[in-house]
Amino acid sequence: MLLRAVLFVHGVLAVGVAFGPKSIDAWLNRFAIGAGLALPATLAWLVVACLLKRQLGRLVPWLQWVAAVALGAACGAGAYVLQDAGSLDLLGGIHWPGPTAAGGALAAALFYWLTLRARARLPAHVEARLAELQSRIRPHFLFNTLNTAIALARLDPARTETLLEDLAELFRVALNDSGEAVTLSEEVALAQRYLAIEQVRFGDRLKVTWELDEDAGQARVPPLLLQPLVENAVRHGVEPAPEGGQIRIRTRVKRAHAVIIIVNTMPGKPSRPGNGIALRNVRERLRLMHDVTAQFEVRADNQFFRVQMVVPL
Repeated sequence: MLLRAVLFVHGVLAVGVAFGPKSIDAWLNRFAIGAGLALPATLAWLVVACLLKRQLGRLVPWLQWVAAVALGAACGAGAYVLQDAGSLDLLGGIHWPGPTAAGGALAAALFYWLTLRARARLPAHVEARLAELQSRIRPHFLFNTLNTAIALARLDPARTETLLEDLAELFRVALNDSGEAVTLSEEVALAQRYLAIEQVRFGDRLKVTWELDEDAGQARVPPLLLQPLVENAVRHGVEPAPEGGQIRIRTRVKRAHAVIIIVNTMPGKPSRPGNGIALRNVRERLRLMHDVTAQFEVRADNQFFRVQMVVPL
């Protein structure tokens, strides 16, 4: 959001200073000086608007507009006051009403864009929330796990206890409605608990390989990011195949980003088609949390199904 706002303001500035100069050098000069006004004013407006987000949210819409425009005008005037007088002469000797009016107008445009963005994200957020609820621990998994625990109870009480502890932890996270970001390390630990439960069910049919980079574990991600994906891998890659299948989970750091890769083998015969809720859910929640700084990619062929996610550190 910050980068887009700054680019928008500088784009408007570039067009505005194009009128008058007769050479590229003169245009660059005016643009550089104008940027010295626009950048601090834009950053100040964004910072103050973020700090006052809750207070502004309590106002009626027309008062929100008044506050946003007034704040933009104040930031424009403040940047003018702090600018060197000699530099302003190169812009044609502008006076304070110009930057003040420009600040108010650009603030109105930015506020309008932010309002549209918030409205567009609201239904997406609701849809992602519904998908998240639907993709949480599925009933069939609960029934299968409890049946496995019953069968194990007499044969291996210690293993049964571990299985139920893993199940309890999964449900504790699934029922947590805080929605706060968690670390990738926490998500990996939860996915390991889930796969440990499935390992009891499938035995040697389920082969899991972990390749984890500790540095990648610091990345912040939405809760229940990995579990639905590894559950998908079990349901569509391991369960339908008589001989079972393999799942490989890898994390690494690349250019200040954490890369998460989940690969599972595909059964010889096509498995029952899924509804894609888990994949859509994860993609949407990553976008809502990290916007354009996150990536989500799916690749599939006859042998492997691969999901790759990239999130900032």
